[in-house]
Amino acid sequence: MSATSLEETIYNLLPVEEKEPYLPPRYTSTFRRSVKREFWGQTKASGKTMGVPKLQLPTPKDFLQKYSKTPKLPKRRKKPQGSKKTPVLSVPQRTDHPLMGIQSKKDFIAANAAQAIVQVAKKPTRACIDVRKGDRFLIDDSGLVQKYLKKQDFGAVPRYLVRRNKAAEMAKEESDNYIKATLRQKAPKRVSREERENVLAGLRRNWEEINQAFQSMSVSVDTIPRKLHREKLETQMKQLEHDIGTLEKHKVIYIDGHQDPCPRYWP
Repeated sequence: MSATSLEETIYNLLPVEEKEPYLPPRYTSTFRRSVKREFWGQTKASGKTMGVPKLQLPTPKDFLQKYSKTPKLPKRRKKPQGSKKTPVLSVPQRTDHPLMGIQSKKDFIAANAAQAIVQVAKKPTRACIDVRKGDRFLIDDSGLVQKYLKKQDFGAVPRYLVRRNKAAEMAKEESDNYIKATLRQKAPKRVSREERENVLAGLRRNWEEINQAFQSMSVSVDTIPRKLHREKLETQMKQLEHDIGTLEKHKVIYIDGHQDPCPRYWP
């Protein structure tokens, strides 16, 4: 506020018109009438009327009687006579007579005394008294006593777990045996010394035969079949020389169980 507005002037005594804040007109939907019509059409009940409904008055002859509105049960069907037998009474009949003159020679006094001597003394129930007036409650079934620790099978593994562990061990053992058998079948086989010598002899024999065929060819190779035959013989001789050098170089040779040793030139 400025300093001039705080000074007392005569203009402050003039009434000031309070201007209402300008508010924009409220939004009205164009579908308002249709929504109103639809809403009132749904909520209006078709069976309602104005005033007391016009009903037919009961006649004086049809007055309300006692128990007229209580539901009536259907009548019970009567069973034919003789359909069910009469139960046998456990009461003795008038003609029955009790057995007389039966006496027991047992000495009940001596039997009771012997039973009392042999009988094990009853253990008193354990109870706890926690107030001065003597209110007591039993301890054994209250959950405060660890009576399950004294059971014979306490801490033992349940039977179903023993069976499950045994089945798991058997399955693991079968799986290990299967894996060992598979690895044993797929394991490489060591070639013996005699087999190695036989393979070398066979390879050398094959090389000599192919070399003899190669030497017997003509010097001039002017046709395509001759060229292909010569190239084939050269390739076979090179492969045989490579196999012979490999076998001579390595004294110990292993063969895969799924492959035959040198299948192309086995003698």
